[in-house]
Amino acid sequence: MEIEDDPKFSIPTIKRFPSYLRLLRQYQEAGEEWISATKLAGDLGLTPIQVRKDMAGTGVEGRPKVGFEIAALLESITHCLGWDNSTDAVLIGAGHLGVALSRYEGFASYGLRIVAVFDNDPSKVGKAIGYTVVRPMAQLADYIKDHAINIAVITVPADAAQALADELVGFGIKAIWNFAPKDLRLPAGIVVQRTDLATSFAVLSAKCRRMFDRGSLEVETDASE
Repeated sequence: MEIEDDPKFSIPTIKRFPSYLRLLRQYQEAGEEWISATKLAGDLGLTPIQVRKDMAGTGVEGRPKVGFEIAALLESITHCLGWDNSTDAVLIGAGHLGVALSRYEGFASYGLRIVAVFDNDPSKVGKAIGYTVVRPMAQLADYIKDHAINIAVITVPADAAQALADELVGFGIKAIWNFAPKDLRLPAGIVVQRTDLATSFAVLSAKCRRMFDRGSLEVETDASE
């Protein structure tokens, strides 16, 4: 199943939270301690009302003429996203995308650690990728069980994705971050988030075409979506 709306936060709000964190960290590094909804809204292309609605569920209340305390917002948003606790994950598929993801150090800022990479290609097994090495698929089930892994990242071809996902569920995986160009059908209670690069590029391309057709150089963003 895809991620559903939290009672406190809608999916659009959750998607905006990383942008809030990025800006709040910049403000904090610049020595700022407070930030107004108007300032956040202006930097993200939102309205002050939308910012206040997004912050309503964090438990951090803004003060008149002062705004929100930056440190409190950073702590609360990070907690709401679950990024304050390190989460271990395995990655299956040591192709170009899998290698890039496994080497991406920025995941640590989000509380995600890719602790093992697996592939069924013997020529890739044993090769070092970042801080780990590629393991054979035969070790996957035992590794998940022995290390109490709940999250898997899959970057395999579309025709292999469903069978792999079924296996992962059988091994005890509770959440799958799916980079394969394939919609997965899995039992209720298994969380699946698909990241479709083709879809993302289609949106980018369509926005560029729309911008060019109307002769505007205005930059469009996803902040308000």
